[in-house]
Amino acid sequence: MNSNAFPRLDDRARGWLRFIWDKATTEDDWSVNGEPHPWWDRYSTPPMCSLGRFDLHETGYVLPVMCDITPAWRETYTRIADELVTRHTTFWAAIDWLTMIGHDPDQSRYPPEWLAVLPEHLRGQYDAPGWTGNGVQPWGLQPDPIGSDGNNFFRGFFNMLLCFYQYVSGDNKWEQPFKMAGYQERLFEWDHHRLVNFMHDQWAERPQGVHCENTKIWPFCVSGAGLGLQLYDGLYDKKTNWVFERWIEYARKHYMGLDRKGELDWFAFYYDPLEESMCTLRDEVGAYAAIAITLYVLPQDRVFATQLYEMAVRKLGWNDPKKALLELHPDPRWLTLGIITARELGDTLTEAHLRQLAEANYEPKFFGPDGDHFGWWFNFDESWPRGQLSSLMVLTELGEPGAWSRVFNEPNLKKFSEPTVSGVDYPQIGLAQCWNDLDSGALWVETYCATTSARGASTSWKVSGLPNPAAVRVVMDGSDFTGWSVSGPDSIEIKSDINAHQFRIATGYSAGSKPLEAPVEEARSAGVSVAATPSVLASASQHLASSGSCSCSCC
Repeated sequence: MNSNAFPRLDDRARGWLRFIWDKATTEDDWSVNGEPHPWWDRYSTPPMCSLGRFDLHETGYVLPVMCDITPAWRETYTRIADELVTRHTTFWAAIDWLTMIGHDPDQSRYPPEWLAVLPEHLRGQYDAPGWTGNGVQPWGLQPDPIGSDGNNFFRGFFNMLLCFYQYVSGDNKWEQPFKMAGYQERLFEWDHHRLVNFMHDQWAERPQGVHCENTKIWPFCVSGAGLGLQLYDGLYDKKTNWVFERWIEYARKHYMGLDRKGELDWFAFYYDPLEESMCTLRDEVGAYAAIAITLYVLPQDRVFATQLYEMAVRKLGWNDPKKALLELHPDPRWLTLGIITARELGDTLTEAHLRQLAEANYEPKFFGPDGDHFGWWFNFDESWPRGQLSSLMVLTELGEPGAWSRVFNEPNLKKFSEPTVSGVDYPQIGLAQCWNDLDSGALWVETYCATTSARGASTSWKVSGLPNPAAVRVVMDGSDFTGWSVSGPDSIEIKSDINAHQFRIATGYSAGSKPLEAPVEEARSAGVSVAATPSVLASASQHLASSGSCSCSCC
């Protein structure tokens, strides 16, 4: 079927998309009176990341990359992103800030693996990473998880997730006021732009970075917050990311050390400005702290990220295929981040070395009644693949090398003015390819059966943004196809079946085409971003919402 060289989602990507659709669209209760479905990963990388909101934003990482693979089909990514963002405004998203009040009463009873990430002289009288300590001095109790002195990781990754929603949808929903759950069920009003302005102004006053848990500044979270600002700037033509550029120079001087040979000696896991104490990991394990931030630093400062990565892999021996590859820490997160960075940088030797271990030990498998879902199970013997770690592993092989960095450095915003497919009956049928070839004026669409039991059923979908719908020609699987009709001034409807097909639609939209004026005026009158092609987005949202929540039988 692959008669062209344009990007497409492979079987694994399609299987992961199927699972995260089920997770996102299956109703659960993240309020103070409820509890998230157990498939939301609040178990990985304790004590730092064992919170459900980490699954929200790390699941979000794949959405802009998938969108760049099928830029003319975005409605499914939009629905998933919207569900992720919505959950991020709830009690369970901010549960640590809202319940971990004051110092941890269990400071003297931490297990040995937690003590390993505490400054040695403070053990027994110091809060572990992950304990946010809302209410401790000198800040006092701050009921708003967003508008607080600490909790930088909460709003930093939330901004990134909001940017992902904007990137895949082009719609201004989260630019409008929304309510954020706060302490003792108080609600606080924010919008995307206010959140970013708060982050920017706060960071501008703190060159060393903003803290997450009260007292701890994490390079991991600070660099992630910077990456979100970079995407925000690309989406809205702003200039907020300079605070990261200043911070990275501070980090070079204060958060890392080199030995006499110029190799990495240590890198800060976190820094406590009140205790004036740095947490660094010893020997080769210390390289993990550098590997941890490269995913976020790479699109912002490629030179520094490359330096960090190369020093870290040399220290760990990951770039030497003659050495046995040992994981010095049992958490798969670190090696997974290494694979992503190796692929982004084109380090094929190290990538192959690490990927061989992942394929052998991280348990990639299709699952569900008909094998339509995919995930990485990591031999945890659990009912579902963990969202945080599995999404990162999916990212290691999604799209072409460099796909992650391109989202932030070359954001594709032209897609919103090009012909677009909508009304796809996902998750019954999916699109593995949806690409406008602007050189030939053709839209390539490859359909597949996303739910095996639906194979052969009738279905239909729409193509809009066409200069002249009546002049369209449709070819399916190499033969002229007549199962279509004009459905609007810029759109057609295609009726087919749920199965594997390849369509070539001669749209007449080429590199020199201009977008129709009508959708732009419609957008302005409705108060929607003109890039959103609102008629398409509105019909897609209505179609997806009317399908109702999905009831998944994945296990």
